[in-house]
Amino acid sequence: MMSDAGEPLMPMVNDREHLYGRDVIPLAFLSRVMGDRAAARAEVELAARLEAYQAYPPENRLAKFSGEPKYEPEARAELAISYLLHVWPGAGRSVVPLSQRELFAYASGVTDFGEGPGLVSHQSPAAWAGAVSKPKFVKFAWQPGHDDWLFRISGATPMFLPSTGVEVTGRSVRTHTRLRDGFDGSATLLRLRDGFAGFTTLPSGAVVHAAGGPDTSGGRLEVHNLTMPGVAGLDGRRTYRFAEGPATVVSRDSSGGSTGRVDELSFDRTTVRHLRVQGVTPDPAYGYSLFAVEARDGADGRELARGGRATASSSAPGRGPELAVDGDGTTRWAVSTADRPRPDSWLAVDLGEPRALDRVTLRWESAAGRSYLVQGSDDGERWTDLASGPVPALRSEGGWLDVDGRAGLLVRGGQGPLAVYGDTIVLAEDGGTGPLLVEGHCGVSADGLRELARRPVPTAGDEKVRAAVTDGHLSLFNLSDRAMRTPVALVQEGRRREVYEGEQVVTRDGLRYEARLEAASALLLPPRLSLVPLSGRSLPNGLRAEVVDAATVRLTGPVCRVRVEAQGRSAVAVVRPGRGTEVTVRGAQAYPTTDLALGRAVFPNAPLPTGMSEPSAAVDGDPDTVWRPGRDGRLVVDLGARRAVGRVEAEWLAGRVPGLSVEFSDDGIGYRRAGALTGHGRVRSLRATGAPRYVALQVSGTPEGRGGLVRLSVR
Repeated sequence: MMSDAGEPLMPMVNDREHLYGRDVIPLAFLSRVMGDRAAARAEVELAARLEAYQAYPPENRLAKFSGEPKYEPEARAELAISYLLHVWPGAGRSVVPLSQRELFAYASGVTDFGEGPGLVSHQSPAAWAGAVSKPKFVKFAWQPGHDDWLFRISGATPMFLPSTGVEVTGRSVRTHTRLRDGFDGSATLLRLRDGFAGFTTLPSGAVVHAAGGPDTSGGRLEVHNLTMPGVAGLDGRRTYRFAEGPATVVSRDSSGGSTGRVDELSFDRTTVRHLRVQGVTPDPAYGYSLFAVEARDGADGRELARGGRATASSSAPGRGPELAVDGDGTTRWAVSTADRPRPDSWLAVDLGEPRALDRVTLRWESAAGRSYLVQGSDDGERWTDLASGPVPALRSEGGWLDVDGRAGLLVRGGQGPLAVYGDTIVLAEDGGTGPLLVEGHCGVSADGLRELARRPVPTAGDEKVRAAVTDGHLSLFNLSDRAMRTPVALVQEGRRREVYEGEQVVTRDGLRYEARLEAASALLLPPRLSLVPLSGRSLPNGLRAEVVDAATVRLTGPVCRVRVEAQGRSAVAVVRPGRGTEVTVRGAQAYPTTDLALGRAVFPNAPLPTGMSEPSAAVDGDPDTVWRPGRDGRLVVDLGARRAVGRVEAEWLAGRVPGLSVEFSDDGIGYRRAGALTGHGRVRSLRATGAPRYVALQVSGTPEGRGGLVRLSVR
């Protein structure tokens, strides 16, 4: 998974964001030694930002955002090795990089790496998106425009969900690829300890998130907001546009590369001796940590808390509470490691005598409290609330938010307004346990988002089912433990009706789709065909359409003449009462295909054994590409999950067909023989029984001349 900076994304590893050394050396190896044009483009993009990156404080550091200075020596060594691969005589080769557009087209695709790794990855020409369900790194990650400096994506940074630490108790994934299904996309539903959360990724780069239950309340996205001249978007501010008007949030860069929040809270003038910051919701990864607590009477008043006696609910070694009032902006208080998850941690300051004050400034480290109270007391025992924080930079009831012209968020649901606190976007400020639906858009203007927010939302007959139509694709989420069959009302303007795989009925305003969902599951459905009335009238209400595949539909209902359109082709259907009419559009591809191997990941990949060509040629659906196995060559197809297999077929090109045998595996480690492929002519087949995830094809001996495998099909 790549960013626009050529940097590998690491959403499942903590403290590995923008770490130059480990990012650049594999790219240099692939480009200079292996001749990989995609890696060469990634190198160019990464190098273009190197000087701007180094100039950002602390200057000339390569590992400044890793949080670990110990990585600096190895980062420097790896950058030097990468340089040597470019200048060492005879070590490199002349490689013409792909263009950036070619890079993301080349890298596009969808992969489910399985429940173990816990990653569903979708790279499109416009974005990268992924569902991560590795323990302690649970998130729905999204990188619109491949912009590596827009949203924080690494490690324990939450995305869409409020915390990366929620417990996943079940996982349902469906992936779609262009070769098999006619489009790239994915639909993921995570069953949480106390709730459900889903994510669909679309060919356009858009995403849809749906959630319900206590574990999903308070979903958010963290924004990079730095001053790094030379990197697009990092000009020292982020501008947000929303229904009530624009707002700008200025960056708060620090010499250590941390972007801790600064909260200014004002309240009615009062006199207290004791001041306390009482936690309500901690940072999900690190709890609470403060560089300074400052109190004043008036904007220009003397700082009253400095030098006061400070106490706290707990402290980490070397991070005592006194460091928050010592006047040194580089020292800080932090809760103990054990208390990081504790919501009600606190820090108190004795001002020495009763003091009049009307404002407090809190200078947080990156472990900034999500919510807290500022309290005052005369005796240090009985406390009165003075203010709650943080104060949002913006709050909007309009349901949409443009993020710096780079990403658009459309929020549907009854959990409360959108809000931005510093560099954190809170999707539904009031929380609650009601269902939430959020669309993320690439390349949509603020005016476009405003228009989308006005459009009606699909409504399901059961409140546990959430639905959205985004860029024409229908996303369905079953946020419950039971299988569901429910109607979903879709609004479509004009006389044309876009219909989806399955059953639906034409209505005056659009369609009534008959949704069928397994328990705790999600579906992503593209529009398969279009129905257009041939007369000047609209399609009749009650016309039922059962879409068999992307080329065939069965129509029943009132008499009418309908043009059925699919993939730029069309056919005419005449519907008569009491009779069903089945129409197949000639020349249209009947997606989804039945070939389970088509477009799947294959092995080996790189480096290839001597004499072997790229194995993906056997499953790319292209009759003009051939896999040449070399001597005793073997390839393995990953079906993505365990699937029922009844037949394996191989088509050979040129020369004598060698011996071909098949093995099955559930885990990619232990294989069992399924049998030999037999037959006459160029096609060999095997009737088999099993439900493997991996299918291996073994070639015996060395094929003659230019012989090779044109196609390997698994059904």
